[in-house]
Amino acid sequence: MPIYKAPVEDVTFLLNDVFQIDRFDNLPGFTDASADVREAIIGEAAKLSEEVLQPLNRVGDLEGCKRHDNASVTTPKGFKEAFKQVAEGGWLGLSAPAEYGGQGLPVTLSQVVTEFQSAANMAFSMYGGLTMGATAALLVHGDAEQKKTYVPKMVAGQWTGTMNLTEPQCGTDLGLLRTRAVKQPDGSYKITGTKIFISAGEHDLAENIIHLVLARIEGAPAGIKGVSLFVVPKVLVNADGSLGARNGVSCGSIEHKMGIHGNSTCVMNYDNATGWLIGEENKGMQGMFVMMNEARLGVAVQGLAQSEVAYQNAVNYARERLQGRALTGAKEADKPADPIIVHPDVRRVLLTIRAFNEAARAMVVWTALKSDVAHRSSDPKDREAADDHMGLMTPVMKGVMTDVGFSNAVLAQQMYGGHGYIAEHGMEQFVRDARIAMLYEGANGIQALDLVGRKLPRNGGRAAMAFFAEVAGFAKEHGANEAMKPFVTPLSAALGHLQQATGWLMQNAMAKPDNAGAAATDYMQLFGLVAFGYMWARMAKVAQDKIAASGATPYLSTKLVTGRFFMERMLPETHVHLARIQTGCATTMELAAEAF
Repeated sequence: MPIYKAPVEDVTFLLNDVFQIDRFDNLPGFTDASADVREAIIGEAAKLSEEVLQPLNRVGDLEGCKRHDNASVTTPKGFKEAFKQVAEGGWLGLSAPAEYGGQGLPVTLSQVVTEFQSAANMAFSMYGGLTMGATAALLVHGDAEQKKTYVPKMVAGQWTGTMNLTEPQCGTDLGLLRTRAVKQPDGSYKITGTKIFISAGEHDLAENIIHLVLARIEGAPAGIKGVSLFVVPKVLVNADGSLGARNGVSCGSIEHKMGIHGNSTCVMNYDNATGWLIGEENKGMQGMFVMMNEARLGVAVQGLAQSEVAYQNAVNYARERLQGRALTGAKEADKPADPIIVHPDVRRVLLTIRAFNEAARAMVVWTALKSDVAHRSSDPKDREAADDHMGLMTPVMKGVMTDVGFSNAVLAQQMYGGHGYIAEHGMEQFVRDARIAMLYEGANGIQALDLVGRKLPRNGGRAAMAFFAEVAGFAKEHGANEAMKPFVTPLSAALGHLQQATGWLMQNAMAKPDNAGAAATDYMQLFGLVAFGYMWARMAKVAQDKIAASGATPYLSTKLVTGRFFMERMLPETHVHLARIQTGCATTMELAAEAF
């Protein structure tokens, strides 16, 4: 059976030492997140994930969700009780404003908890994750009455939330949606249409589900400029806050999926359902983007989470599985064979996964802190810089971390040989579950196009230039340090590749947009590698300083070796991505469509 142990030591190192979270005590909520509070929260989150959620992961995969004749849906055995435990523990409101029943703690802590829960049970964690995303959208764009009506119950986990975008003919191009909204005399709207791929669309975990739905008001402009956002509860809410009549929204079917069977991914039918406008007419994407950006970062964490849990199981197996002898002679002569972890190629695979996991986790914490600054700082310049970072890094994290997370789940499965293909070991579930993260919240090719076409040139390239300057500044500051040269020298070379790629796009993409399209995915991967390299250089410097001050520990020594592996064996891939980018689009676009 699969195992999972939350990476508490690594998270603590990042929060306390690398990013020094106590430096942010000037921001609201951070003074309440003192070291002892953080330790307690992280410890309890680990315990909940390991002891409650992880044992249900295989249960959810085998049982799945069931739709009944009355269109109700039941979740797998144990999910309802586990969700109650999550809700009563206050985990959904960890970072929500206190005025709505939340604890107001930093989003950084919520992202740590998200990783633990996603690694332990990705399908289950989505019910809460979507609720937090819907809550965020309501807090930013909902009116006072909507916030009062829905947010406290969602924060408490009594109600859950969803996002309803996709339709059979309408995925990325939301301007094609057909769901319509008809305004009523009382100011409400009647919503009619069908949405597909709606995660957590119907279930038995909460007494109400608050759907955020994109629809087109009668007479609205065609395309994306005519899309509005509505709040449509499963059960209507009376004036006193109690539940009233069932609304005209129902689950038509549950999608039969490759993975995440424990989450009810539904076809949702809206039949004159009553909804209320969120924000302004025809400005629906503004509200939905709040939830989508929250979701994209959450999905990035899912990529890391599946890579982490798959890695832990692969290491466990590699230590125990006896096959062959070490190339340099028997390591365990008293046994019929050595454990496969002695073999260089096995170690290559394991270090590849581990080096990504630790860099990606640092990236998550770094970006989560930027999110806290963007939303809590009183300094406009700090908020602007943090917002720039968030905009630039969101597509990089979503695209790269889910691409590599899936690849790493496959690599971890490979460690088991044929046993990895057998369901009882759990590795094939990690592969199946990880696959969806590359697809939803905008398939990764779309993330790459968003990065190159929108985020990179935004504000004259201000965000990218700031990132380049920060990495170059770090390299210059520590370049003369002999101990740091194994980290700084390759980081500087990789940054040079990224800058060359950026310059090439600036020179070649405007006149010929297909050059940008053909380069987009390689550029995104190149950007991600440089960001991970920067994270490794920062972690290495802190580890070296701690060793110099207090002596080496197994954790710190392992951190430095893993970082050197990344720099030597993984970061050089930036050169390949640059070479591909510089070939342009000619060959890619040469064939006629019918030639494929």
